[in-house]
Amino acid sequence: MAAHGAGVGGLAARYASALYDLADEQAAIDAVAADLNTLKAMLGHSEDFARFIKSPVLSRDDQSKGIAAIASAAQVSALTQKFLGLVARNRRLFALPGMIQGFLEILAERRGQQTAEVTSAVALTDSQISALSTALKASGGRTVAVSTKIDPSILGGLIVRVGSRMVDSSLKSQLQRLKLVMKGVG
Repeated sequence: MAAHGAGVGGLAARYASALYDLADEQAAIDAVAADLNTLKAMLGHSEDFARFIKSPVLSRDDQSKGIAAIASAAQVSALTQKFLGLVARNRRLFALPGMIQGFLEILAERRGQQTAEVTSAVALTDSQISALSTALKASGGRTVAVSTKIDPSILGGLIVRVGSRMVDSSLKSQLQRLKLVMKGVG
């Protein structure tokens, strides 16, 4: 099942596939997907959380207790809590972002959707996300689930990734291209 999730490594893909199969058996796919999206947002907004999952210094017990506390505070489902506990006991928390991505890619594939990762300088409104999703569906022919990320360093515009394709219309990239052109004019 490692073939799922083109951008996900073998270890993360195996865990993602196992979680998807378990969630499917327990009819909890939507709950687990919501939990994983919450965790993904937490990872994106908290450098401390990102450092915690990557820390090789913490013991197995400390990681287990820490992830249990985080899962409880985030009010994730029992299945997701058990999964996170297993991942911590196996010392695989470092691969959690890939596991989340892999699960969401499997889900999108099974639902006939594509996933688009959109990076913007500021948060997009619901109407902007909806318009973007509609435009991406028109160009790709499949329903598109939009995942947003905020990166103020791009200054403006968007960076859109759908599968292996990327469109970078960020102001930062445009300024870099202009700088290269100006160097050649001299």
